[in-house]
Amino acid sequence: MKPVSAAARKRASTEPVIHTITSLREHLQTAIEVEHFTIPAYLCALYSIREGANAAAAKVIKSVVMEEMLHMTLAANVLNAVGGHPRINVEGFVPSYPAHLPHSGKRFKVSLATFSRETVDIFLKIEKPAKPKAPPEANNFDTIAQFYEAIEDGLTWLCRTPGKEQEVFSGKRALQITPEYYYGGGGQVIEVHNLETALKALQTIVDQGEGIHHTIFDGDKQIFGQEREYAHYFRFNEIHKGRSYNPNDTPRSGPTGPKFPVDWNDVYEMRPNPKAADYPAGSENRQKLDEFNRAYMRLLDTLHRAFNGQPRLLVNAVGVMYDLKYLAAALMKIPSGKGKTTVGPSFEYAP
Repeated sequence: MKPVSAAARKRASTEPVIHTITSLREHLQTAIEVEHFTIPAYLCALYSIREGANAAAAKVIKSVVMEEMLHMTLAANVLNAVGGHPRINVEGFVPSYPAHLPHSGKRFKVSLATFSRETVDIFLKIEKPAKPKAPPEANNFDTIAQFYEAIEDGLTWLCRTPGKEQEVFSGKRALQITPEYYYGGGGQVIEVHNLETALKALQTIVDQGEGIHHTIFDGDKQIFGQEREYAHYFRFNEIHKGRSYNPNDTPRSGPTGPKFPVDWNDVYEMRPNPKAADYPAGSENRQKLDEFNRAYMRLLDTLHRAFNGQPRLLVNAVGVMYDLKYLAAALMKIPSGKGKTTVGPSFEYAP
């Protein structure tokens, strides 16, 4: 676990913004929504890369998507542990792009768009590390790390007196996603049943996104004993800068290693932020989008049921993800009728 700073000890003595179990559950639901929100944007960029092109960049984006799925699972485990119930397959859960990060300070919008320098620049804004000594922000957050720090403060506050921790962590253990049900990239699923494991799960999310202790590395080596990897922000920065990091590089130095090969032109020019309603009912484009969105909803429904007592269904989610990939790949090649753009996947709610 990361050491408790003097600022954190001082905050622990004063009532935080998140100071009720109801507020804690609401913010953890938002955390799941934030983690999911990034996935369609990252997948659009990934699927827009032409077959065989930009292999290094595609590998980076895929690795980040896998860890965002892990982050959703970890946030769901914490919510279940404190007696909440994740809501994944409801209409309000699905964003309508372009959109701001849920619960954020609305400083930028995220679009579904093709792989480009501008798209990766938005990814850097999503994963932006918090500044040293940045305060927790439960509402209208500037960085995701500050949002999670506010949740950590709320958890710590609610468990501050003897006997309270057991009261807070009242969720059923059977609702936890445990490691045997999950396979992904870096890190691993953490079963949450007390304050220590909850903070470890939240710490994993933050460290994988912005780096541990204000370095370019995530926390997987320290927490899980895994190989050292760069945090999401710095993986995306390699793509953006066209240069790799060296192990001795820092956030301030930027990447100083070998060239990171990127061809911004070897992509499908998908129409930004596609909507099924852009195409007439019954048209081929509309049918393809509707088919994709139904598969997307199958994925969300599978995750919803897995997070609410049927963890074995996570295996099914892998198959649905492959369905999405093939449907999205087809949409990337179909002309949209607007200039040289293609249709692209829309990731919309479909009842």
